[in-house]
Amino acid sequence: MPVEILKEKFTGKVQEVVLGATKEEGGTRAYTVKLGGSSTLPFLQFEGEIPNRPVIALEIWDIKPDWHECFVPCYGDVWEDPVAWAKKAEEYGADIIYLRLRGADPELENSKTADDCAKLVKAVLENTGAPLIVEGPGFPDKDNEVLQAVAEAAAGENIALGVAEKDNYRSIAAACMMAKHCIIARSPLDINILKQLNLMVTEMGVPIEKIINDPLTGGLGYGIEYAYSVMERARWGALIGDKMMSLPLICLAGPEAWRAKEANAPNEEAGPGWGDQKVRGVMWEAMTAAALLQAGGDLVLMRHPEAAKLVKKQLEDLMVPNTY
Repeated sequence: MPVEILKEKFTGKVQEVVLGATKEEGGTRAYTVKLGGSSTLPFLQFEGEIPNRPVIALEIWDIKPDWHECFVPCYGDVWEDPVAWAKKAEEYGADIIYLRLRGADPELENSKTADDCAKLVKAVLENTGAPLIVEGPGFPDKDNEVLQAVAEAAAGENIALGVAEKDNYRSIAAACMMAKHCIIARSPLDINILKQLNLMVTEMGVPIEKIINDPLTGGLGYGIEYAYSVMERARWGALIGDKMMSLPLICLAGPEAWRAKEANAPNEEAGPGWGDQKVRGVMWEAMTAAALLQAGGDLVLMRHPEAAKLVKKQLEDLMVPNTY
């Protein structure tokens, strides 16, 4: 006897956002990346359309990072050269390059200026073909100064700038509108702030198709269940037609996973059965990303190339059309 497969019917969908601009579009990117567009819950193709698979960004810094020594074989030869690091990220298969301007931290002795950051972004764009995301140093006044200079330097490239937060979004939003870039709106694990921030940014004049949401996420075992529930609510809101919840979601899987002691603890200090640190760290990051993708992530920020490779393979498998 045939069994009827019940299917959920939705009236809304996730807003589609395009990153990057090719030569024909006024930029220099080798390709563009489309985020969002889904009209169903993650990977349930039999209930709706998923026109764009989730994508992977690899994280790079403008200064040598304080990462675990297991990253040295991957990036140790390019840590002092962000442009070379960006090119290596492309070689590792990054769909998007995510540049964090940590060197502009005003508390550093040799803090980089806004002009320094703008020149670096221009150099990265001149030497790579992937779409680019640029995150400021994380200090409101310096973020505003740096990201305005970066926006001007990258005019025409349709990059994404971040992060805009509830108490510091106006200058960043203005910079994005001026140069026609996308904006990353960050809310601290709060669905109400996520919706409110989207409303405030659009009221300033930023088109809704230029906004990406960063709901903040936790690493595996460190608050990921709360992040999951917030992302799940945002995705459900999009599918029932709430425009202010319909933006694509970016998940910081790499940075969050490598904050966990389980990922970093050396073999001699690890608990019984924890296994080799390198394998354990890579798996901790990959599993963090896998969980966030199931919650509705459209773009996942990765740190270790081996973890990114595992997640990309999983995405390929999950995107095989269902036969129900």
